[in-house]
Amino acid sequence: MTEERKNAPRLGALQSVFGAGDENLRLLEKLCGVRVSLRGGEMIVEGEDEAGVDRARAILQKLMALSERGERVEPGVVQYACQLAQQDALGEMDGLFSEVVATTFRGRPVRCKTLGQRDYVRAIRRHTLTFAIGPAGTGKTYLAMAMAVAALKAKEVERIVLTRPAVEAGEKLGFLPGDLSQKVDPYLRPLYDAMFDMLGAETCQRMQERGTIEVAPLAYMRGRTLSDAFIILDEAQNTTQEQMKMFLTRMGFRSRVVVTGDPSQIDLPHGRVSGLTEAVQVLEGVEDIAVQRLTHRDVVRHELVQAIVQAYERAAHAKED
Repeated sequence: MTEERKNAPRLGALQSVFGAGDENLRLLEKLCGVRVSLRGGEMIVEGEDEAGVDRARAILQKLMALSERGERVEPGVVQYACQLAQQDALGEMDGLFSEVVATTFRGRPVRCKTLGQRDYVRAIRRHTLTFAIGPAGTGKTYLAMAMAVAALKAKEVERIVLTRPAVEAGEKLGFLPGDLSQKVDPYLRPLYDAMFDMLGAETCQRMQERGTIEVAPLAYMRGRTLSDAFIILDEAQNTTQEQMKMFLTRMGFRSRVVVTGDPSQIDLPHGRVSGLTEAVQVLEGVEDIAVQRLTHRDVVRHELVQAIVQAYERAAHAKED
């Protein structure tokens, strides 16, 4: 059995690293195949595999350093640290947390949590049009919203425009109660959730009343030119080829556009080609357009979500074969 010791750090940092109910510690032990305990003022890492013990010790040191800098250590951070350690890339975590994308209305800094997310944010900063392709839980919509709010606060744009295609996924739009605005509201709810987190509900309402923020279904974009705006098209895998072309040609001067989607969750009628799939194929390589692909490694939700994404990816590949 291999045993490694580490001097006990400050209590507050230690509590942050261990997590509520020691959830971070249990996750680290599971992923690295080790046992971690405190004895006589020292942190002890034990395990049958020397490499696993070394990885766990390095991860704990990295997490302690982050905690002592005031960073919040969540299970997702522990999970990603374990992934990086397996790739001998644990040092990359320092760069992730040094860059603040935006600040929520409660004062919480928004940071990238994976290298893929960092590349995504940098692509938005450097390009007029960015496509973000990836599974659920990779932060595509939330980070785009954070970048939009940051651009608005910096006066780089005058307004934010958020849109989604209102494609039915199981229930028919006509059977939903209310007028058209109320019928499409459920399709736009994820955009509202991200917007409220960044700005607060009251501020969002005031900005919508002034026209600084507009949230609308994709069909409302036809015939318009959107200048001086940060425009986000969410769930773009459910656009038709015609809708995507229509949307991309709405772009005006001094605007920035982010298009997000997951090609594995297309709800279009059978036989219809996704506008997102076609656009990426047609436009990839065009100057000032970026295509950022996120994977299961960038999923920052519960560890089970990452396993679910991987399982579906394997099933899809098996079906293609």
